Amino acid sequence: MREPLRRLLGCLTLLLSSCGEPVSEEKLDRSNGEIIPAQKPNIIILYVDDLGYGDVGFNGATAVQTPNINQLAAEGLNFTDAHSTAATCTPSRYALLTGEHGFRRQTDILPGDAPALITPGKPTLPSMLKSAGYQTAVVGKWHLGLGDGNVNWNADVKPGPLEIGFDYSFLMPATGDRVPTVYLENHNIVNLDQNDPIEVSYSEKVGNRPTGIERPDLLRFGADPQHSETIINGVSRIGTMGGGEAALWTDEDFPDIFTDKARNFMRENKDEPFFLFYSFHDIHVPRIPNPRFEGKTNMGSRGDAIAQMDWVVGEIVAELNSLGIGDNTLIFFTSDNGPVLDDGYEDQAVELLGDHKPAGPFRGGKYSAFEAGTRIPTVVHWPGIVMPGNSNALISQVDIYASLASLLGVELKDNEAMDSLDISDALLGTTEVARDYIIEESVVTLSLRKGQWKYIVPTLNDKQEVAEWVATDKGIEGGFIKEPQLYNLQNDIGETTNVANAHPEIVMEMQEKVDELVMMGFRKH
Repeated sequence: MREPLRRLLGCLTLLLSSCGEPVSEEKLDRSNGEIIPAQKPNIIILYVDDLGYGDVGFNGATAVQTPNINQLAAEGLNFTDAHSTAATCTPSRYALLTGEHGFRRQTDILPGDAPALITPGKPTLPSMLKSAGYQTAVVGKWHLGLGDGNVNWNADVKPGPLEIGFDYSFLMPATGDRVPTVYLENHNIVNLDQNDPIEVSYSEKVGNRPTGIERPDLLRFGADPQHSETIINGVSRIGTMGGGEAALWTDEDFPDIFTDKARNFMRENKDEPFFLFYSFHDIHVPRIPNPRFEGKTNMGSRGDAIAQMDWVVGEIVAELNSLGIGDNTLIFFTSDNGPVLDDGYEDQAVELLGDHKPAGPFRGGKYSAFEAGTRIPTVVHWPGIVMPGNSNALISQVDIYASLASLLGVELKDNEAMDSLDISDALLGTTEVARDYIIEESVVTLSLRKGQWKYIVPTLNDKQEVAEWVATDKGIEGGFIKEPQLYNLQNDIGETTNVANAHPEIVMEMQEKVDELVMMGFRKH
């Protein structure tokens, strides 16, 4: 903790005349000759779902207005080379909360009834922060599994977030397009009527609700076969569900209900340090914005969902300021993976895209090994501590864990956060030196970044079916071929020219480094 903040104050002292206002004396403590925050900062991670690099105004979007996010970026540090660890949500969330890459647990996109992926006893970001005196909460989408693999939704559902370091949780158990379509608060389904028990199956039909295949006339919009099972709120989902009528959610209510829960947690803990993991459903499918956001853009529900998400960001920041704790709150704004348009529902995301570029200048998107799969908008905001501006530092979400531990003076154990590195100096903006290497995980392969070079590991034969699914069903360039790929991003940001044959020595070096890092972990490297 001490050294990064000491260097930060040195930077501020040298640059006060040109870089903004000084750090307030009230925010610093000079006890024992060391410069540390007078209070531990509150920490909020705003984790958006499927938001692309180019989906926000501060990265060039004009077809959708994101004033609240833009203000956060203007007041904070905008990272132009920041990455989720994976191009899909479950491994990204796993890595964020454990400091360990998802491929070490062979994580995949989990079904709605999957057992808990992070089990009790596993060191986690919330458990580390609890040890440093924080109250901890998760609100929103979970999709990391619950229970032991045979969940009884009508009783206590555990293990879950409370068993791995969170004091409070209010969840969507999996995703919006998967059953059960109910809220889970701590261990229990909200508004559950025991006389109408919930039954969930991903292998056979349960309950009496029609499916999208049986009654397409009941649907708001069409869906692919995977998303055409139980219909709830006019939307067919993945999996089937019986019972639980009083507990069913209404998709349009997500922004209000989740944000109210976040507000309540902040209000109840405003006098002590807290950690809030606000895990958005937006802009994941099904995209059903609240009516007050309909028509905010000309891009249909996907664009309107971005506007809705921006409103939520504004509400969270406004609540912090109304409580008088905005200046002592460290906010991370980021996304779990890159963008996707057609992800199972016929909601005109492709047809109404216009000139909008969800991935910005990058190639690919969600699921992909190309840059757009993991290069995502990222802002770090901490008034008076993090200086506003842009940073080209190469950073990964997996490093939030070790960086926060360093800032708080928590020493990590040998078996803890094995892939998380302390890049707190870069996050605070005192340097653009962060990582030498990052691994980018996609659905069928790994990629490696080092400086200007991007290497994509050849796709194995047994992965070709998944590769074709990404290209055909999702309409995304996966970058999944059987030959090595090497791109020089310094002069080819769009990864258009594979130069592997021209640089066999770099290909060999990068493959060796992939093998080494996969075997050893980054902290042990």
